[in-house]
Amino acid sequence: MGSTLILRLIAQRLALGVLLLFAVSVLIFAGTQILPGDVAQSILGQAATPQALENLRRDLGLNDPAYIRYFRWLGGVLTGDFGTALSNGRDIADALGGRLKNTLFLAACAAVISVPLAILLGLLAVRYRNGVIDKAISGFALASTSLPEFFIGYLLILFFAVELQWFPASSTVFDTMSFGARIQAIALPAITLTLVVLAHMMRMTRAAILNVMQSAYIETAELKGLSAFEIIRNHAMPNAVAPIVNVVMLNLAYLIVGVVVVEVIFVYPGMGQYLVDHVSKRDVPVVQAVGLIFAAVYIGLNMIADIVAILANPRLRHPK
Repeated sequence: MGSTLILRLIAQRLALGVLLLFAVSVLIFAGTQILPGDVAQSILGQAATPQALENLRRDLGLNDPAYIRYFRWLGGVLTGDFGTALSNGRDIADALGGRLKNTLFLAACAAVISVPLAILLGLLAVRYRNGVIDKAISGFALASTSLPEFFIGYLLILFFAVELQWFPASSTVFDTMSFGARIQAIALPAITLTLVVLAHMMRMTRAAILNVMQSAYIETAELKGLSAFEIIRNHAMPNAVAPIVNVVMLNLAYLIVGVVVVEVIFVYPGMGQYLVDHVSKRDVPVVQAVGLIFAAVYIGLNMIADIVAILANPRLRHPK
C-alpha cells in the first residue's frame, strides 16, 4: 500500500511538472509575441522597402495566426529544433550546446563548494546554538544575503583581479582550455554564486534541523546520553532531509537560471550572456529557446525536490 501511494504521488508530481512546463511555454511564446516593434523591421533596418518587409514576414511565417506559429514552434522544440537565430542565421540548438555546457560547468563548480559548506555551517550553527560560532555564522549569512550579486562580483574583481591579480577579471573560456585553466578562469564568478546562495542554504539547514531538534525522540536520545553530534547526525539530520533537499534544489536552480547578472559581469560565455546579447537584438527565437530551457531546468529541479521529499517521508514509506 505504501509503495502504491508513493508511486501515485510521484506520477502526480511528474504530470504536474509537464503541465506546468506546457503552460510556461505558452506564456513565453505569448510574451515574445506582444513585444513592441516589428521583427522584420529590426532585421532589415529602417531603410527596408515595404515589399522586402512583406517577403521576410512571409518567409518567417509571421503572417500566420499566433496559435499556428506556437504549435509549429512547440513541435520543433519537441524534436530538438529551436529554429535559427534571426540576427545571424545560426542554428540555435548548435549555439546553445556550448553555452549550456559552460553554464552547467559554472553552476556545478559553485554547487560543489556551496552545498557541502552550507550544510556544514548549518550543522555547526545548530551544535553551538546561541554561542559565538552560531552568531558569527548567522552574521556572515546576514551580510552575504544583504549584498546584491553584482556588488559582490565587482568587489571580487577589484580585490582579486585588479589589486592582487590572482584571477582574470573576465572569464573567457574555450574548448581547448585545460581543466586547471578553466577553473582559474571561472573562479571569481563561481565564488560570487557561492556567496549568493550559501547563506540561504545555511540558514534553511539550521532552521530545518532546529525544528527537528524540538521533537520528543530527540529528548529521548539526549536522555540516553548521546553526544550532541551523534544526535544531530543520527536522528535530526535524517529527518530534516526533505526541507534541506528542497532548499538545495531551489538554489541549484538559481545557480543555473539566475546566472544572467553574474555572466554579464564577468563576460562569461554562458546561457545568460547569450540571452542578454540577443534580447538587445530582439532575436525572438533565441529568447524563446533560452527562456524555455531555463523554465525546464527550474521545474525539473523542483520536481526532483518534491520526489525526494515524498521518498524521505517515513509516514508515506511506512503507513499504519
